[in-house]
Amino acid sequence: MTKREIVGFTLGCFDILHVGHLNLLRNAKGMCDKLIVGVCSDEYIDQNKHSRYFDISERIDILRSIKYCDVVVPENTLNKLKLWEKYKFDYLFVGDDWQGTSQYEQWEKDLEKVHCKVIYFPYTKGVSSSKIKSIL
Repeated sequence: MTKREIVGFTLGCFDILHVGHLNLLRNAKGMCDKLIVGVCSDEYIDQNKHSRYFDISERIDILRSIKYCDVVVPENTLNKLKLWEKYKFDYLFVGDDWQGTSQYEQWEKDLEKVHCKVIYFPYTKGVSSSKIKSIL
């Protein structure tokens, strides 16, 4: 009998890749056999983040070169249940800065019904894309 592959998923803009992103990807890959990394569309960043340095094809190329990322895909939705329906992952990995928010509490409940667990990793203190952008 073969062991079932454990699939993990995370989603981000990954516009300015930094050690916090690497920590999340490394920790996530350590908990699954296959890590799928969703990359937010240019349109999402333009509407919600107001600035970006790299277009989606460049961000995907960068992530595909990282050994922790097994599959890198462009995404147009932040809805975690819709993403689960598409990829059927066992774990959703996210930074703990989202833990306790009403949206993630709802997604935890929704994903639990399909036997998917939300795993929160410690936010890397002192590092963020916004902070790097403000310095630049």
